[in-house]
Amino acid sequence: MKRKSILTAILALALLAAVAIEPAVAYFTASATNTGAVTIDVGNRTKIDEPDVVDWVKHIVVTAKDDSVPVYVRARAYSGSTYPLEYVVPEGSKWTEGDDGWWYYEDILNAGESTEEEFLVQITNVPKDAVDGNTFNVSVVSEDVPVLYDEDGNPYADWTLTYKDLNAEEGGND
Repeated sequence: MKRKSILTAILALALLAAVAIEPAVAYFTASATNTGAVTIDVGNRTKIDEPDVVDWVKHIVVTAKDDSVPVYVRARAYSGSTYPLEYVVPEGSKWTEGDDGWWYYEDILNAGESTEEEFLVQITNVPKDAVDGNTFNVSVVSEDVPVLYDEDGNPYADWTLTYKDLNAEEGGND
């Protein structure tokens, strides 16, 4: 009798384990691999124009789309650690560096307008045998926020707004 109880307990545990393992097997085998890129439109109102690279410098211009509301813009660039970046901004430029690593354009961009000055990103520590523009990758990112106004009618930018906040302001769905 004792042996039958032990056998029944073992079979019950085995059945329980089989039920529990099936979803786990499905979880670990349900995977997919993909290559390439996907563009996700989160309502950007601007685009980055990047003319040709000259002397290891990217010349960046940010343009508000033709259907854009007035916006403030900011930009920054990323690269690998092999080639550090240096931002080249002339004295008195409308581009100013923030404490958060972003560069902010001080003027408001209305629909169809572009930044008056280029935002320059230069690769430093370029090897002597490198070919101009062929051996590095710099990704430039820009963000925009719609112009907001305080009680006195002064324009300002709120960079803490989320996509959900902006979508709700414009009457969109979540």
